[in-house]
Amino acid sequence: MGFAHDTVAALVLAADLVNADDLTDVHSLEMFLDKHQVTPRPRVAAAAVAAVQALRPRLRALWRVSDSAQSRELAESVNELLASSGARPYLTDHGGWGWHLHVTGPDAAMGDRLAAQAAFGIADLVRMRETDRMRTCDAPDCAAVFVDLSKNRSRRYCDTGNCGNRQHVAAYRQRRAAARP
Repeated sequence: MGFAHDTVAALVLAADLVNADDLTDVHSLEMFLDKHQVTPRPRVAAAAVAAVQALRPRLRALWRVSDSAQSRELAESVNELLASSGARPYLTDHGGWGWHLHVTGPDAAMGDRLAAQAAFGIADLVRMRETDRMRTCDAPDCAAVFVDLSKNRSRRYCDTGNCGNRQHVAAYRQRRAAARP
């Protein structure tokens, strides 16, 4: 199933935000926003860092609810996040992406803006009955989250470390050790 660009951007942003332990100052938040092409936007203030830090556990909770396959509970949580963020969707055409949705104005507080964007992307997953794409890394020593956007839904590891590579190498070594006489 293909997802619209704004939905993919929102879902990737949400997962990256949950996993971003290094958003501790204005510069790191600016870098994060640049990476995710959050534009247009005013200069980021120190208060935004605290608001974004407070948002991260709320987003992680959405992954925990999605793991329980309780779509009604997930929908309620997403609705609460949308309402508290003051989301006001509108169409825009910038950045070469064609017409797409923004869910808050560029002058909205950064925490509210990111909350609305993340919630809107997850709302699309709920609406399309695709919440099983919200996953936690299968590596035993990793708690990172991701959204499996692959066509065959086969992704098992995050891309925050080298979890997939480490698990594949460990399995290879185990097979080799078992094959030795």
